[in-house]
Amino acid sequence: MKLNHLSVSYALVGSLILTASLLLASCTSKPIATTSSAKNLFPNTYALDDGESTITWIKDNQGTTMHEAGLFPDATPEVIAELGLQYGIASTISCFLLHADGKWALFDTGLGIGKGQLITVLDSLNVSSESISELFITHFHGDHIGGMVYEGKPVFPNAEVYVGQREYDAWINEMPKENTRMQREAMDVYKNRLHFFQFGDTLTHGIVCIDAVGHTPGHTVFQKGNLLVIGDLLHGAALQIPHPEICARFDMDKEQAVASRIRILKYAADNNLLMAGMHLPEPAFIKPGQAK
Repeated sequence: MKLNHLSVSYALVGSLILTASLLLASCTSKPIATTSSAKNLFPNTYALDDGESTITWIKDNQGTTMHEAGLFPDATPEVIAELGLQYGIASTISCFLLHADGKWALFDTGLGIGKGQLITVLDSLNVSSESISELFITHFHGDHIGGMVYEGKPVFPNAEVYVGQREYDAWINEMPKENTRMQREAMDVYKNRLHFFQFGDTLTHGIVCIDAVGHTPGHTVFQKGNLLVIGDLLHGAALQIPHPEICARFDMDKEQAVASRIRILKYAADNNLLMAGMHLPEPAFIKPGQAK
């Protein structure tokens, strides 16, 4: 599967608008299983199309996240009003737990101990931090790698860590050291367990690394079968699915972020992929085609 060089024009925005209600409606789809002991923190688990693997949403933030429209400076008041978003745009800070080939793995690690709920949720599921065998990192912002280290030690001492070479080089070798202390500490603590990938590589469990640059220099989307972990492709789904040309302030390269968003949303819709997003509204899954 090659997605890196797929060419997509702004003409596709119209077709994405037609699918927006379909995609957002599916956020209410029923999970295949619910873990009652952590019902409020950890409500949804989906089976993947290999018949063996599962992906589970972990809400890392407490309470409800509603972004103000000002987070999206290119969104006009008319667009906000048209979509009924005057009172905020729903979001989350989320991670995802993968069970595949008899192993536990995480896509991103959230805000960190004392700030996020990741470890509390894992404990409630009887999944210890020591049992996590892999970390797949979409990018190096603090709400994605903040949970890797606590008091200078690895939170997941047995985990192999997969990071994009481009993302690593940008944060560790190119950006000012004083602005990247968290990133440098995390990479140093796990230095003996780091594995660098390029876009297009296939990792353990058959996970494919897809170019989604723009939000950060090496922002990565991961695909496993019918699952697409989209990282920070979307910060406000209710706004950015019908208007993928609109960026959040967090996007470091807006032009590239828009191109990645249009390309990957189309790819997900065309292939009816389950999308798991770190800032999708609860329950942080969108499944195109489910509500047809």
